[in-house]
Amino acid sequence: MGMNVSSSGVAGGRRRRSRRAAPISEINVTPFVDVMLVLLIIFMVAAPLLTVGVPIDLPETQARQLNAQTQPITISVGDDGQVFIGETETTPQGLIAKLEAIAENGYEERLYVRGDRAANYGTVMEIMGALNQAGYRRIALVTLQEQTN
Repeated sequence: MGMNVSSSGVAGGRRRRSRRAAPISEINVTPFVDVMLVLLIIFMVAAPLLTVGVPIDLPETQARQLNAQTQPITISVGDDGQVFIGETETTPQGLIAKLEAIAENGYEERLYVRGDRAANYGTVMEIMGALNQAGYRRIALVTLQEQTN
């Protein structure tokens, strides 16, 4: 009565296999997609609220919009002659010094001038003249798109 012994050392030539589960190599992206969709909705709702907060009654024109690649610096002139850089109030005399401090591209920075409809034309032109004299050449006036009925 001989016993059949294989080279593996297990009787009958059978090997024992462990019943451990193999590691899962798939990534579940569903939570990632859910988070991204929620963030997309939040940014879509919040983006219109991030516009310049100085209330200006802009005039309307038939001019086309400018396509800007970067965020420009906005200078607003209120109806009572107040001057703002973004939402920060400044004086016409201190305007150039503050612009030089925040302009990342130097004199090549795009500047948008927003003048209230009731603002004095001379005040708006003084601001634009001071900007031009300081060396800023990329100055644009901001208006509203004229509504046609």
